[in-house]
Amino acid sequence: MSKTTYGNTIDKDKDAMGAGIAAFFADNNDDYCVKVYSDFSEPDDIPVPLLFREEKDMPLIETLALDACKGTTLDVGAGAGSHALALQKRGVDVTAMDISTFATDTIAKRGVKKVISGDIYAYDGPKFDTLLMLMNGIGLVGTLNGLAEFLVKAKDWLTPGGQLVFDSSDIIHLFEDEDGSYLIDLTAEYYGQIQYWMEFKEHKGDKFDWLYVSYPVLEEYAVTAGYEIEVLHVGELNHYLVSLTLKNS
Repeated sequence: MSKTTYGNTIDKDKDAMGAGIAAFFADNNDDYCVKVYSDFSEPDDIPVPLLFREEKDMPLIETLALDACKGTTLDVGAGAGSHALALQKRGVDVTAMDISTFATDTIAKRGVKKVISGDIYAYDGPKFDTLLMLMNGIGLVGTLNGLAEFLVKAKDWLTPGGQLVFDSSDIIHLFEDEDGSYLIDLTAEYYGQIQYWMEFKEHKGDKFDWLYVSYPVLEEYAVTAGYEIEVLHVGELNHYLVSLTLKNS
């Protein structure tokens, strides 16, 4: 097993998600949940056991994403490592990456052979054929400006002909009024830009920006950045899966 570090990792005192992952791996307590707060909805719970599911228990959009992975693959924001583990079992040369050392320690203990701790933006190692970002992993870009910057930066991490595979959602339905109109302030920031913060036991995280991007907006940004975009799946509530491949690679 190889494990390397790039850039900064999350302070363990503030790493609610990672702490939940490590605690479940140690205790196997099915009641463990990470509390999620946001600036637009009531608090929600993420059941930690969900993050440890096997491929047979994954939704279609995730198994289709695994099918789309080709060549060397970097699972960005790997969490508990379930997608990386599934790819490894398929024979894919996969590396799991997460900014949480709680998470990467757990991923390694679960048997993923190649693990990176740290910030994707600090990565400067070997390039990959596929960057995989599931469970709305593209959300880590935070804002539309962040998306534009990320799509340019990702070219440094991809081999010629490499691809980004990720899912996102258009959350406009959350703003729908009873009469079918949408209560959106057109003078405000893009409605898919959300702030979250998390809590697990004594671990309380800082607020962070997260992006849900509609397909038409993503397509515009992808084309501008020089990618060819392919829709791999569209599910309920405009939840979609795409592959972005660099043009003229």
